Amino acid sequence: MALNLPPRRFATWLGLGVLSVAVLWILGPVLVPFAVAAVFAYALHPLVLRLQALSGHKLPRLLCVVWVEFLALSAGVGVVLLLVPILTREIPLLQQQVPVLLDQLAATVNPALAQWGWHLTLDVGSLKSQLIKYLSANREDWLEPLISSLKLGGSFALALLGNVVLMPVVLFYLLNDWDRWVSAVTEWVPPAWRPAYDRFVIESDQVLGQYLRGQLLVMFALAVFYATALRLFGLDLALPIGVFTGLAVFVPYLGFGLGLMLALLAGVLQFAFFKALLMVAVVFGAGQILESFWLTPRWVGERIGLHPLAVIFALLAFGQLFGFVGILVALPVSAVLLVAMRRLKKNYFASDLYRGPQA
Repeated sequence: MALNLPPRRFATWLGLGVLSVAVLWILGPVLVPFAVAAVFAYALHPLVLRLQALSGHKLPRLLCVVWVEFLALSAGVGVVLLLVPILTREIPLLQQQVPVLLDQLAATVNPALAQWGWHLTLDVGSLKSQLIKYLSANREDWLEPLISSLKLGGSFALALLGNVVLMPVVLFYLLNDWDRWVSAVTEWVPPAWRPAYDRFVIESDQVLGQYLRGQLLVMFALAVFYATALRLFGLDLALPIGVFTGLAVFVPYLGFGLGLMLALLAGVLQFAFFKALLMVAVVFGAGQILESFWLTPRWVGERIGLHPLAVIFALLAFGQLFGFVGILVALPVSAVLLVAMRRLKKNYFASDLYRGPQA
């Protein structure tokens, strides 16, 4: 695709591009479930094709789509269910250990406050009674404040519930009609641009495939690392917490933070406070260094051609611009943008704009 478009045509395409970005910006909250479902549809579509091929194209596409989506949803539910043994073990321990922990906290904090000349006393009695009351409460007592909070933030709760229900439905339709949607988009490409467009799509598909494979390697490597490291410290819940943390790093920052809090809570309830703090600092500090400076740059960044600094910048920039969804799509979108920039660079160096007027 040459860079010698007539000014009027160039202005038209530029205006359409700006208008599209503005519409996407305005409709961002509405498009979130569709964007997330589209990402998963792109990743799962090859599995649908593979399942059809293994059956000799005897299985209907609808059945293949249902099977693939069922397996994907089961995998997601399985990751969430890793929290069940953690919670079922930690809540009873909290009921037993909270009074002891608060007494230890008071014995440590009150002398420190007095040493600094602060004549304050940490009143653990009322705090202890309130925590024990909530931890020992029935389900109805837990549900009452939850329901009241949902009433106060009803729009947010309904939007969240709507997105959770809507995403599997959108994913089903996208998987079932993926080829038709791709063909419909291709029809809008001008015939003169079709060869360049096809090459761009093929190269982007290859880069995104490398990204997905690299991300899976990072997730499994970190799951093994966290589970093994926490087990070496003697943590009883090392396996579920370690596996959950490793798999949850697919969501940058959130997965790491949640795993850190679970490990710290489990450590405080099993060990002394300082040993738990040391365990979390060593394991999760090493894990963050391993992920940020080695695994993700090497197995994800190098596979898609992004420099390690570009990986870090992409996560921060997309997170700042688009929030949580931006963090999710930062690296795959950056990979596609990288392909586009390579092609722009190649066309620029081959154009008269770079070489200047020929004699």
